[in-house]
Amino acid sequence: MTTPTLLVLDADPPPRLGRLTGRVRIEHADASTLAERLPHADVLLVWDFTSHAVREAWPAEGPRPRWVHTASAGVDHLLGPELAASDTVVTNARGIFDRPVAEYVAALVLAFAKDLPRTLEFQRERTWRHRETRRVAGTRAVVVGSGPIGRAISGTLSALGVTTALVGRAARTGVHGPGDLDRLIAGADWVIAAAPLTDRTRGMFDARRFGVMQPSAHFVNIGRGQLVDEEALAEALRRRWIAGAALDVFASEPLAPDSPLWRVPGLVVSPHMSGDTVGWRDELAAQFVELYERWAAGRPLVNVVDKQRGYVPGH
Repeated sequence: MTTPTLLVLDADPPPRLGRLTGRVRIEHADASTLAERLPHADVLLVWDFTSHAVREAWPAEGPRPRWVHTASAGVDHLLGPELAASDTVVTNARGIFDRPVAEYVAALVLAFAKDLPRTLEFQRERTWRHRETRRVAGTRAVVVGSGPIGRAISGTLSALGVTTALVGRAARTGVHGPGDLDRLIAGADWVIAAAPLTDRTRGMFDARRFGVMQPSAHFVNIGRGQLVDEEALAEALRRRWIAGAALDVFASEPLAPDSPLWRVPGLVVSPHMSGDTVGWRDELAAQFVELYERWAAGRPLVNVVDKQRGYVPGH
C-alpha cells in the first residue's frame, strides 16, 4: 500500500502532527515551492492561513491533492476558480474559534460601554475624571453572520442581557434575512460583522450602512477585513455618525505602520487576534489529525466547505 503524501504549506511554528508519524509522508512547502509540489501530494494542509499561495499555485489540470484543509474559519484566501471548479474536497477549522471570538466581542462591548479606553488614557495622564457609563443589559445588538461564530457571539451577548438579532444569507427560524439588515442596524447599539467573505458580502459595510446606524452605535468587525469599506468607516467616526468601532481584521494585513486607521478617533485596532487563545495552534493540529484519520479510514469528512458559497453550509 502506498504511503499517502501530506503537503504542509508552512508557517512558524509548524503543526505538531505526532499521531501521523510513520503513517504519512509529510513534505513541506512555502509560496515559492508550492506549485511544483502540489501535483505529488494527496492532501494539502494550509497551515499558513494568511497566505494566498494556493490561489496562485493550484493547477488548472493534471494531478492535484484530493483534499485541502485550511487551519482557519475563512476560505477566501485559497478558493480560486481552479480549486473551486475541481473535485478536491475543502475543509476548514470550524469549531475552534467560536467561543474565543465570542468572548473577545463581549470584551469589546463591555469596554466600550464602560469607557475603558478613556479610563486607561486618563490613567496614563494621571487625570482623575469621573464619568457615567452605560448599562450593557437592555441594549440591542445585530450580529451579521449566522454561522457557529455568529451564534456563539449572539449567545454570549444574550447572557449579558443584550437583545440580539442574527442576520444570515437567508431568513429562517431565528435568523433574519439580508432584507432586514438596514432596519435592524438602525436601532442597534452594537453591530457585529461575523460573516464569511463572498461576492455578496464584500464591502457590505459602506458609507450608506454607517449612515443608517444611530450616533450612539458601535461597530465591531471580527469577520473578514474586506467586509468593510475602511475609508468610509474612518469618515463615519470622524464625523461622529457612530460612537466608536473596533477592527480585528483588515483589507490588508498586517496593518501598515503609516496606515491612517491607527489614528482614527474612537477606533480600536487589534492584530487579527480575536480567536487566538493559549493553545489554539495545538487545537488546530489536533483537529486536522482527527480529520485525517477519518479520511484515511474512508469515512466522510466534516467541516466540508461548499466551494461555490465559500463556507460550510448547514447553519
